[in-house]
Amino acid sequence: MGLTNLSYGLYGGVIAFAIPQLLGNHQVPEATIAGLTAVAISPGFWAFLFSPILDVRFSRRFYAAALAAFASFTLIVAFLSLGHLALLRVVLTIGFFAIYLYQSALGGWLSSITSADEENLVSVWMTIGNTGGFGLMAIGCNQIVRHLPPSLAALILAASVLVPIIPFPFMQAPGPDRRLAAESFTQFFADLVSLIKRREVLIAVALFVSPAATFSLTNFLGGRGSDFHASPGFVGLVGGAGVALAGIVGCLVFPALSRLMPLRPFYLAVGVAGAACTLSLILLPRVPASFAVVLIAENLFQSLAITAATAIAFETIGQNNPLASTTFCFLLSAYGVPITYMLYVDAFGFTRRGIAGALGIDAVTGIVASVLLGLMLFSLARKSRSSPLAES
Repeated sequence: MGLTNLSYGLYGGVIAFAIPQLLGNHQVPEATIAGLTAVAISPGFWAFLFSPILDVRFSRRFYAAALAAFASFTLIVAFLSLGHLALLRVVLTIGFFAIYLYQSALGGWLSSITSADEENLVSVWMTIGNTGGFGLMAIGCNQIVRHLPPSLAALILAASVLVPIIPFPFMQAPGPDRRLAAESFTQFFADLVSLIKRREVLIAVALFVSPAATFSLTNFLGGRGSDFHASPGFVGLVGGAGVALAGIVGCLVFPALSRLMPLRPFYLAVGVAGAACTLSLILLPRVPASFAVVLIAENLFQSLAITAATAIAFETIGQNNPLASTTFCFLLSAYGVPITYMLYVDAFGFTRRGIAGALGIDAVTGIVASVLLGLMLFSLARKSRSSPLAES
């Protein structure tokens, strides 16, 4: 069930890796490619405004299937529009909007058909679907497009997004509460206020919007291979196969490690451990092998953090939550916030001290945020333990 999230990973790989490579082959300026990519992934911030519709009218299975089909169609249009950048930008943005809501519909759906004991395992395989899909697309897309006619390549890549939804008919699909879709938008802000008043939601949002376990260097370092004297081919290999493998390993170690402590302190512990690893990477020489070590290490910790974040989202949603997809989308959107602003922080460090500056400022920021949030969790836990005594 968790691997049905492979569709989201595949589409993310198209936007973050495959399309930029293909546009680069067409001699499109780097600044133009970066701007197009930034716009295309922007639904990660605002798509949650539309998420209430996923919890009403039709089943979440219906919404997930419909959104996957629509996203698949946008890929056909996108790969046939590589020479029309304005159209490509619009199509990819709409497509990522659809696939982002797909993941939210899926997350809300899975939370309603899995037990509390199964949530961590589902979180692992959802994250594996994300990272694995990204890696598969990063490795295979360029080869498919180069060796096949454009129309056939577009059809194959679009079909790949639909393959992961094959298990849908065999999964339970509880019905929605049957409110009209229009009513869901009318009530959205009231529902949102209701959500953020819940203590567990506030804590989760505080964790996710902070830079505690963001590991945004995974996005920043992808374009810095030349600083390690790495060839484009080597960068592509590490960015595809190496990153996908590191991501899967990070996911698979989560169940064993997460038993050591509750999920929220565990999330912060991942942030501290990953930041300490990042600091140690400053000592590496600037050679291609070091680029592979840095990128793989950062992706391993990021996949572990994303798995923990997904598990926290499932735990926060709870069982039989009528706003399951809305809550899932809202929390995962919060996690996306620091991934963006930390890119500017990392770039600030890079302009002053190069790669060492980027690694250093990212690590120090993560450690400070993790420690402060850890103190907050400790204080809240102590107040929670003392409140019954105070009342008595």
